[in-house]
Amino acid sequence: MSTTFPTRPDAPEADAHTDFLDAVDFEPPTRIPSPEGVEIGPRRTLRTATLDERFNVVGALAGGLALATLLFGWIGPLSGIVGWFVVAFLAFVGLYVLLVSLRSDWQEVKDRVATVLMVSAGVLLFGALVFIVVYTIARGSEALPFLNFFTETMELTGPLDPLSSGGILHAIVGTLIQISIALAITVPLGITTAVFLNEIGGRFARFVRTIADAMTALPSIVAGLFVYAAIIQLVTHQRSGFAAAMAITVMMLPIVIRASDVVLRLVPGNLREASYALGTSRWRTVWHVVLPTARSGLVTAVILGTARGIGETSPVLLTSGITAVMNVNPFSGPMISLPLQVFDFVRSPEPTMIARGFGTAAVLILLVLGLFIIARMIGGKGPGQLSDRQRRAAKVDSIRDLQRITMLDDRIARGEYPPRVLPTVQTEPATASTASAPPAASAPPAAPSAPPTAPPTADPS
Repeated sequence: MSTTFPTRPDAPEADAHTDFLDAVDFEPPTRIPSPEGVEIGPRRTLRTATLDERFNVVGALAGGLALATLLFGWIGPLSGIVGWFVVAFLAFVGLYVLLVSLRSDWQEVKDRVATVLMVSAGVLLFGALVFIVVYTIARGSEALPFLNFFTETMELTGPLDPLSSGGILHAIVGTLIQISIALAITVPLGITTAVFLNEIGGRFARFVRTIADAMTALPSIVAGLFVYAAIIQLVTHQRSGFAAAMAITVMMLPIVIRASDVVLRLVPGNLREASYALGTSRWRTVWHVVLPTARSGLVTAVILGTARGIGETSPVLLTSGITAVMNVNPFSGPMISLPLQVFDFVRSPEPTMIARGFGTAAVLILLVLGLFIIARMIGGKGPGQLSDRQRRAAKVDSIRDLQRITMLDDRIARGEYPPRVLPTVQTEPATASTASAPPAASAPPAAPSAPPTAPPTADPS
C-alpha cells in the first residue's frame, strides 16, 4: 500500500485548498533549515597565508641563514658555497618545524613540512633552469649580436677568425630537417600505438607496453650504434641527415608512446560508453571523443619527445657526420645539427670558438622554446576550454536556440502546436470472394460535349 502526499497548488488556487491542506496536516517531505541563529565562523583564505604562517617562514629562514653563516664563518672550520646552502636549508627546516609545533598539533606539523619540501623542490628546479638559461645566454652574448651568426655557415671561417665571420645557419637548417622527419614518424606511430594499448588491449598490448618501457631507458649511444649498423652499413653506406633522424626517432618513440598511454588512460570511460550507446563505431569514438578529450595531454607527450630528441648528440655524432657547409638533402652527405655543432665548437681551445659554442647552445634553447610555444598554441587547451571565437559561436547558437524555444512556447500557448493531423481513411482488407470476383467493366468514357451554339436570330429582311 503506497501513500501519496498532496502537493501544494499554485498561488492562484491556494485559497481554494487551504482548508483541505489543514485537514490532512500537510508537511513537505523536504525541509530547508533556517539560517537564523546559526553562528558563522570566519572565512578561511586558502590562497593567502596568515600572519602566523608568514612569521614562521620568515623567522625560520632568517634563523637558518644566520646559523649557517656562524658555522661557516665563525664557529666551525667549514667552507664552500654548496655546503653553506645545504646547512642553511637543513637549519631552516628544523627551525620551521619547531615554530609550527608551538601552536599546532603533529598532523599540521607534518602537513607544513611536506608543503615546505614540495615548494623547495619546485624552487630548486626552477632556479636550476633559470641558471642554465642565463649562464648560456651570458656566455654566448659575444656571438649573438652578430647578424652573420644566423645567416652564414662555417664553410669559409677558421678557428682564428673573428666572430664577425661565419655562422650556424647550416646547423639550424639541419636540426629543423632532422626533427621534422623524426616528428613525422614518431607522432602518428606513437599516438596510434598508445590508442592500440588502451582501446584494443590483449596479450600483445602487454608485450608492446613492456618493450616501450624498456626502450625508455635505452642509452642514446646504443640507438646510434643500432642505426649505424642497420642503415648506414647495410643501406646508405654514408652518414646522412636521414640516418640521424632515424636515431632521433628511436629515442623519441618510447617517450611519446608511454606519455600518450598515460594520458589516454585518464579519459573517463563513461564518455566512451555514451558514444557506444549512440550507435557509433570504435573508430569514430576514438577519433571524435577520446583524442579530442586528451588533446592537451597528447601535445605534452609530443613536447616531451621533442625535447628528448632535439638535444641528442651521441646518436647524431655516429649517424649524421660533421660538416661546415649547407646541406638540405637529408639522403645524401653529412648534415650537422645544433647539438653536434656545439660539441664541435667547444672542442677548440680558441675563445672565439667557445663563444660560438655557447651562442649555438643559446639558439638551441630559444628554438626549443619556440617549438613548445607553437605546440601549445596548436593544441594546448584542455577539454571544455574554448577560445574567444568558439565562445562567441557558442553564444550565438544559444541565442538562436532560445529564440526557437520561445517561438515554440508561443505557438503552444496559441494552440497552434502540435499541428492538427487529418484523419486517414483506412481501407478494409479484401475478402476471398471479393478477390475471386472478376473486375466490373468500366463504363465507356462519355463523348465530349459539343460547344454551345449561339441562339438563332431573325432575318433583318
